[in-house]
Amino acid sequence: MKKLILLTLAIVFTGILNAQEFYGEATYMSKTKTDMSWMPEGREMSPQQKKQIEERMKKMGEKTYVLKFNRNESTYKEEKQLSAPGQGGGWGNFMGTSMGGEKYKNLKEGQWIEQRDMMGKMFLIKDSIPKLEWKITGETRMIGQYQAIKAVANKKNNELDWSSFRRRRGESAEEKKKDSLALANGNIEEVYEQDPQVEIIAWFTPQIPVQHGPAEYSGLPGLILEVSAGNTTLLCSKIVVNPEDKEEIKPATKGKETTEEEYNTLFKEKMREMSERWSRGRGGRGE
Repeated sequence: MKKLILLTLAIVFTGILNAQEFYGEATYMSKTKTDMSWMPEGREMSPQQKKQIEERMKKMGEKTYVLKFNRNESTYKEEKQLSAPGQGGGWGNFMGTSMGGEKYKNLKEGQWIEQRDMMGKMFLIKDSIPKLEWKITGETRMIGQYQAIKAVANKKNNELDWSSFRRRRGESAEEKKKDSLALANGNIEEVYEQDPQVEIIAWFTPQIPVQHGPAEYSGLPGLILEVSAGNTTLLCSKIVVNPEDKEEIKPATKGKETTEEEYNTLFKEKMREMSERWSRGRGGRGE
């Protein structure tokens, strides 16, 4: 069965090599589960306060993105929504803008370009597209009107991906209190740890014969419709192929050029500076 699927994919792609220029747009819904077990209970936080924080974290993890692609290139960008008064800033916004910039992929050149905003300063990350060793399982299911095929791979966790961290300590009241105090003092690394790798589960369709996918994912013989990585799932909810109005696929150009590694190092330095300022401003309370 698996050999038959691979043979079919080869035939499909061979048949489209000389076809007319292809353009499409795919909308993805992102959902991220956040570990809220560190939150204190009882006198330290009322049920209403806890619920408000949980709802805010849930909204942070629910976003909409649009992937625009032709045969060789793609852009991936969040659809921004207006925030309610008083909800546009803070730590969540800092993390979101620093990690959620417009992403561009050029499959032919293996080029990855991403624009990110770190505290009002724009950066342009230029690197190579992350390569994954995909294994096509042969398992199939329908996603909307498309036949999708399952593929799996492993990748190194991004050290700035907050959704991939888990708590170090247990569930006792004393341990939760320690976590709460550590977070209040900006000692995030004392509370959370991260696995070095994460399993990726993707579902792609050869009915849309491009090797693109959401975020950094690509390299399968068909558009990736769904990706699950750790606590985050990206699911395609809408596809438009060859519309009358087509946008030019091109990368962002504004920002200081850097690499992913250099950017991550600078970001962590900024986080430490923010934590130190926060601790000094609180006068060491909670220690």
